[in-house]
Amino acid sequence: MTRATRALVTNDDGIDSPGLAVLAEAASEAGLDVVIAAPEHQFSGASASITAVQEDGRTVVREVEGPSGLPAYAVRAAPAHIVVAGLQGWFDPRPDLVLSGINRGGNVGRAVLHSGTVGAALTAGLHDRRGLAVSLNVALGAEEQEHWDAAVSYLPRVLELLLDSPLGTTLSLNVPDRPLEEHRELRLAPLDPRGVVQTLVDDSDGQGLLLREVETGDRAEPGSDRALLDAGHPTLTALRGLTEDPDLLVPERLARAARLTDERTSA
Repeated sequence: MTRATRALVTNDDGIDSPGLAVLAEAASEAGLDVVIAAPEHQFSGASASITAVQEDGRTVVREVEGPSGLPAYAVRAAPAHIVVAGLQGWFDPRPDLVLSGINRGGNVGRAVLHSGTVGAALTAGLHDRRGLAVSLNVALGAEEQEHWDAAVSYLPRVLELLLDSPLGTTLSLNVPDRPLEEHRELRLAPLDPRGVVQTLVDDSDGQGLLLREVETGDRAEPGSDRALLDAGHPTLTALRGLTEDPDLLVPERLARAARLTDERTSA
């Protein structure tokens, strides 16, 4: 008997996020064997950090009541730490894929480098698993009811694509925070050169920093994930984790660097 595909569902908004519950329930309804493990509190901006709170050398974990009776754990750690633990022996059987989200806020542009939601999915790819980050494009400071159901509606087809992709595949799905009938067609999209939100220092008094987040105001690159999402398109982007740049250090520049090193050593 073939076992069901096991999915670790996590996020960076915390174990009590409604988006996490929605994603976990949708994954379970899609036939996946779901286990939930998410930060005890919000861990936004954690990127692929593997930091954690430990007591006696052990990461702090507590079992909690999961949605629809699904197994769930609150972890005092960053999302990527949770993924590493989940894929490296915490759960038996080990998860086959990682679903991260549903994040309250879009994750677009090269600024996804800083996203804990995306960092968790990329960490799955680094460990030869498949990863999917799901984000709902809720505006910064918005107080209206989120359209979680709109994001969930794309999950079956994106999961099918993900499971049919090679090991190590990481996808990022961004969905407009609008009723489904107002959505335009799903588009494959490249990353915008930047992103939507930036952090500014509001005050520095020598004792600490007061930070705030604002929308950049920069114009989106036409055809990018950010531009398409703003226009009402759900977007899907394939991501690759850290890799070398083969075009930067060409042999001539390496030779020059070696000469400079030799000159400094002999001086």
